[in-house]
Amino acid sequence: MARFPFSSVGGLGQVSQRAGRLRQVFLGRKGVRAGKVSGVVTRRDLGSWIEGAPTDQEYPGQNMGRPRSGRGAIARPVRRLLAFWIDWLLIEGMFFVLGQTVFPGVNTAALDVAQLVMFWLYMVAAVGFMGHTVGHFALGMQVQRLDGKPAGWLTALIRQSMVMLVLPVVIMDADQRGLHDRARHTILVMIR
Repeated sequence: MARFPFSSVGGLGQVSQRAGRLRQVFLGRKGVRAGKVSGVVTRRDLGSWIEGAPTDQEYPGQNMGRPRSGRGAIARPVRRLLAFWIDWLLIEGMFFVLGQTVFPGVNTAALDVAQLVMFWLYMVAAVGFMGHTVGHFALGMQVQRLDGKPAGWLTALIRQSMVMLVLPVVIMDADQRGLHDRARHTILVMIR
């Protein structure tokens, strides 16, 4: 088996002891025998970022008193992504028609920027007014504050601005709330 390169330092007892302690920390006591590695560190030993935040919950939202499924349960990532896709296609289709009929000679970059701004305005207005977008409503979801009330305008403005940055959406906690939800104390829940 392989040896650690720093374990063969001659005459330096302290370095050798530190190396032994490091091996015990990383491999456990069973993995260290006479300077040889007898155990293999697996992904299971180290955990995985795919598993998400460490938690003792059986399902997302359990510690918040939310049900596992049905009305009031936390919306899962696939449903969220599908709702976002529906909303994006709605705005994309509108701008495709406008680009082909009303503004055929306009610069494509200008239309793309206008489309992003329109998408942001649509999301802020829909979530601020109704608590959900067309995509959310089609899949039975609503953005609510943690107390169960609709998000409101200011919350929608800040939350949707963070959604446009993308990164806050993909960094989720154990309750599958992204940074955009945590910043405004909101949650995307099932309403049907």
